[in-house]
Amino acid sequence: MQGLAIMLFAMIILPCMDAIAKYMAVYQGMSPGQVTFYRFFFQLVSVLPLLLTTGGLRALKPRRLWFNLLRGVLLAGAALLFFVSVKYMPLADVFAIYFVEPFMLTCLSALILREKVGWRRWLAIVIGFGGAMIVIQPSFELFGLTSLLPVFCAFLFACYLLLNRIVGSADTPLAMQTIAGIGGSLFMIVVIAVGHSAGAADFVPSLPHSPLGWVLVIALGTISGYGHLLVVKAFQAAPVSLLAPFHYFEIITGTALGFLIFGEFPTASKWLGIVIIVGSGLFMIWRERQAGLLHNSLESEAV
Repeated sequence: MQGLAIMLFAMIILPCMDAIAKYMAVYQGMSPGQVTFYRFFFQLVSVLPLLLTTGGLRALKPRRLWFNLLRGVLLAGAALLFFVSVKYMPLADVFAIYFVEPFMLTCLSALILREKVGWRRWLAIVIGFGGAMIVIQPSFELFGLTSLLPVFCAFLFACYLLLNRIVGSADTPLAMQTIAGIGGSLFMIVVIAVGHSAGAADFVPSLPHSPLGWVLVIALGTISGYGHLLVVKAFQAAPVSLLAPFHYFEIITGTALGFLIFGEFPTASKWLGIVIIVGSGLFMIWRERQAGLLHNSLESEAV
C-alpha cells in the first residue's frame, strides 16, 4: 500500500511539470528549449544538497560517470521534444501518443537484447500503435509533423530505459539524478546555442519575465528531481508488476490539467485511441507478469 500511495502521488505531480512547461511557453513566452534547460538545471540545484548531505563530496564521483551523463542527454532530448509538443498540442494528446514507449521498449529489447516476445505481445504492440494512429491522425491535420514529436520522444525514452537494462544501476538513484541533471543542462546549453544561431524560435534563450515565472521554473526542476525519486522509492516498496499499470494514471492527470488550465479536452475519437493504447499496454504488462510467474514456477520445479 505504501508503494501504491507513493506511485499515485508521483503520477499526480509529474504531469504538473509538463503543464508548467506548456504554461511557460504559451503564457510566459519562453521557448521550449529554455524551459528544458531550466528543468534540468533546477533538478540539479534541488537534488544536489540532498546528495551532498547523504553521501558527501565522494557522491559526486559516480562509478559510471559517462553512462549517467548519457542518461541526462537522452532524457534532455526526450524532454525537449515533449515540451515542444505540449507548446502546440493538447496535453492529453501528447501523453497518449507518448505512451507508445512501452511498445517501443519491448521491440528494442527483442531486437537488441534478444528477449523472447510471444505473438500475443506482438499483437498488443501492433494494436497499441494503431491506437496511437487514431490520436495522431486528427492532430496531424492540425499540427503537421509536430504531432509526431511525441513518438520520437517515446523512442528516446525507450532507448534510455534500454540503456538502464544493459548497464544496470551501480550508483544510487540520487547520484544518478544529480549527474543526469549535469548532463542534461550541458546538453541543453549546446542545443540552445546551435538552435538560436540557426534562428529557430523554439530555442531562444531568455530569463523568466516575472516572479511567478521564476517560481514556476524552480518548481519545474524540483518536481522533476523528486518526482522521479518518488517513482524509484515506490518500486522499492512494491513489485514492478503491481505498480506498472499506474503509469497510465499520468494520462488522467494530464487530461485534467489540460482541461482546467488550458480548456483542452480530447474528442471522442481521441478517447478511443487512448483506451486502445492503455488497454494494449495493460495487456502487455499482464502477459509479462504471467510469463514471470511461469518462469518462477518452472525454476521451483527444477529445484
